[in-house]
Amino acid sequence: MKFFTRIALIAAFAATAALAAGPDGFKPLFNGKNLDGWEQHSGTAKYRVEGGAIVGQTVAGTGNSFLCTAKQYGDFILELEFKVASDMNSGVQFRSQYYVKETEVEIKGKKKKFPADRVHGYQYEIDPSARAFTGGVYDEGRRGWLVELKDNEAARKAFKQGEWNQARIECQGDHIQTWINGVKAADFRDGMTLKGIIALQVHGIGDGKKKAPGEEVRWRNIRIKEL
Repeated sequence: MKFFTRIALIAAFAATAALAAGPDGFKPLFNGKNLDGWEQHSGTAKYRVEGGAIVGQTVAGTGNSFLCTAKQYGDFILELEFKVASDMNSGVQFRSQYYVKETEVEIKGKKKKFPADRVHGYQYEIDPSARAFTGGVYDEGRRGWLVELKDNEAARKAFKQGEWNQARIECQGDHIQTWINGVKAADFRDGMTLKGIIALQVHGIGDGKKKAPGEEVRWRNIRIKEL
């Protein structure tokens, strides 16, 4: 075996081992160093790696942006930490999808067109506003809110402004559950999509006149356990 071929194989093995499942069954989705295994879709927000976290930054003149896993996931437990600017909106997509070309589908008896590359599907809401719906579930680009938190005061109070927060999403069949800092936020059944990508959202800010570009959201310790 040639020397350089041997080195390449060793490097590939090391990268695979670094993202292998641990004894608890969880596997990292982010290596803490670069965006290998992730790809951007829909918008042009900026994503970078800094201090062991993925950083998403708002830019003007784009719609919602999504940094997506290349792989799709069905039944799983997803855990991660996030910290978000107080005047920003974000989210974590799960079991989500996008089409490579404009596609028309029927949803609840109504036809809907999806532009090419538009990410849509379940979203774990990250909402630092006074509404405090972090941990609720929004159906991005399709049906809107599935679980608001207006009647879940414990979950609304669990979010920590300006600090790192812990998110947990569990999907088994049509059963979907979410937590924010250990407090149950959503628990419902919906079987519209049973498998899809995971993605990190930076919400669009329009032309940047109402909200100045450059606000940031950070995600770290992103790991998944497939069920």
